[in-house]
Amino acid sequence: IRRVGPTDATVLITGESGTGKEVVAVAIHRLSPRKDGPFVPVNCAAVPEHLLESELFGHEKGAFTGAVKRHIGRFEVAHRGTIFLDEVAEMPPAMQVKLLRVLQDKSFTRVGGGETVRVDMRVIAATNRPIEEAVAGGRFREDLYYRLNVVRIHIPPLRERKEDIPLLVRHFLQRFRPYYQSPGITEEAMALLCRYHWPGNVRELQNVVERALILCQGEEIQPRHLPRELQNGPSHLLPCLPAGD
Repeated sequence: IRRVGPTDATVLITGESGTGKEVVAVAIHRLSPRKDGPFVPVNCAAVPEHLLESELFGHEKGAFTGAVKRHIGRFEVAHRGTIFLDEVAEMPPAMQVKLLRVLQDKSFTRVGGGETVRVDMRVIAATNRPIEEAVAGGRFREDLYYRLNVVRIHIPPLRERKEDIPLLVRHFLQRFRPYYQSPGITEEAMALLCRYHWPGNVRELQNVVERALILCQGEEIQPRHLPRELQNGPSHLLPCLPAGD
């Protein structure tokens, strides 16, 4: 992240849902010369296919039923900044062609328009799916994949980096301190957090910490404040590795 941030290279971030792909994208943006420009996230899986082109590239008044005024798309909003295309592997084939053209030419036309709009933006993309499988299966364009995959950053799931858990827990305790008062967390509770397999990754850990802060009512977080699925088993056998302050 530190090495690629100050460059203008396109970055592809991979990892399971909840591992923090957007956090990485924001960190790259903040380390870049574009840090004072906009950071524009787009969840490609959340926008209906028939609206995605307008969402990304904008449309002119009268372009379709309901287009009562010009709409500026996300790429235009990201001018001199960064656009973050989350879940890019879910993008339909027709939009993949248009995205490839934008990456190559740094220009596009709004839906229903004829004016060429030129943009200066950095592209960061992310996916939680094995994108190579999508390429091999013909669901994702190979030329677009290579255009996006200039620098690849893979975020391992939390279960493969248990040593990060104490550091992340302290981070979340600090973040929630203005809202919930607690002196900290007991070793027994921390051991339970380390033993758990975290299918929801860092996002799930954050939710568990906030829940525990609500239940502990100003006390230290103890095992009884954690969800039942975390409490089952000999947590003392699998302590966390110590993390630096």
